[in-house]
Amino acid sequence: MLLIQYTLIYATVLIFVAFGGMFSERSGVINLGLEGIMVMGALGGAFMLYSLPVGTPAFVIILLTILASVLFGMIYSLFLAVAAINFRADQTLVGTAMNMLATAGAVVIVKAFNNARSGGTNPSAILDYIENRKVFLIGGDFNIYMILTIVLIIAAYIVLNKTQFGLRLMACGEHPQAADSVGINVYKMRYAGVLISGFCGGIGGIIYISAANSQWDFMYGVAGAGFLALAVMIFGQWNPLRIAASALLFGAFRAVADTYSAFDLLIHLVPGDVYKMLPYIISLVVLAFTSKKSRAPKAEGIPYDKGVR
Repeated sequence: MLLIQYTLIYATVLIFVAFGGMFSERSGVINLGLEGIMVMGALGGAFMLYSLPVGTPAFVIILLTILASVLFGMIYSLFLAVAAINFRADQTLVGTAMNMLATAGAVVIVKAFNNARSGGTNPSAILDYIENRKVFLIGGDFNIYMILTIVLIIAAYIVLNKTQFGLRLMACGEHPQAADSVGINVYKMRYAGVLISGFCGGIGGIIYISAANSQWDFMYGVAGAGFLALAVMIFGQWNPLRIAASALLFGAFRAVADTYSAFDLLIHLVPGDVYKMLPYIISLVVLAFTSKKSRAPKAEGIPYDKGVR
C-alpha cells in the first residue's frame, strides 16, 4: 500500500510539471527551467503554509497555498518568456540558468528568513506549517492533489485537441510562420504556453514539498524532479494521455527509491544507493531507446522572427 501511495504522489508531481513542459514546447519554447519553476512554486507555497495559523479553514489553506505556488511559478517563468521570446536568447542556456538561480536563491531566502526570526526558531509557526500540510490529505493516505491531477489531465486533453486556443498553440510550435500568416499572434501564444508551464510547474513544486517531501530548506532543490518530468514528457510524446501513463511508470520507480527499505529480502542483496539511482538510470535508458522516434514540435527552440518566411 505504501508503494502505491508514493507512486501516485510522485506521478502527480511528474504529471503537473511534465504538462507544464508540454504546453511550453507545444508553443515552440523549450523549458529546461522546470526545475527552477518548481523550486519557486514550492517556496511560495511553503511560505503560505508557514504563515497561516492553525485553525484556518481547510479550503482557505488549500486555495491560498495553491495560489501562492501558481503566482511564484508564473512570475518566475516570465524570465524564460522574456529572454526567449523578446530577446531570442538561447532557450537551453536560459533554462539552465533559471534552475541554478532558483535553487541558490531559495536557499539564501530560507536561511535569511530563519535567521530573521527571533532566536532563530519559532516552534509555534513550525507547528502551524506541519498541521496545515495535513489538510491536503484525504483519509490519511491520499491527497487533494490527486483529484486536481485528474482534472488537469481531462482539461489538458480538451484544451489541446478540442479548443481553438489549443490548436493555435500547437500551430505556433509546428509552423509559426504559417500561423502568423492567418492572423495568429505567435508571440502571445508562446507567452501563454510559457505562463501555463509556470502555472503547472508551480503547483508541481508545492506538491513535492507538501506531499512527497517533509523538508523545505531547498539545499538540493527538488532533487531532479523537474528533469524527470522532462523525461516523462519526451517519453509521453507531448501527448497528455501518454504523459499521464508515463508518469505512473516513472513514479513507480521513484517510489521504489523511497520505500526500498520495505523490501527486507532484497535490502541485504542490493545497496540502498542503487534504489535511489534507479529513477535516473531508468530515465536515461528510456530516453536512449525512444529519443530517435520522438516527435517533438518542429519549431521548438527556434526563436520566431516575424520577418522570416
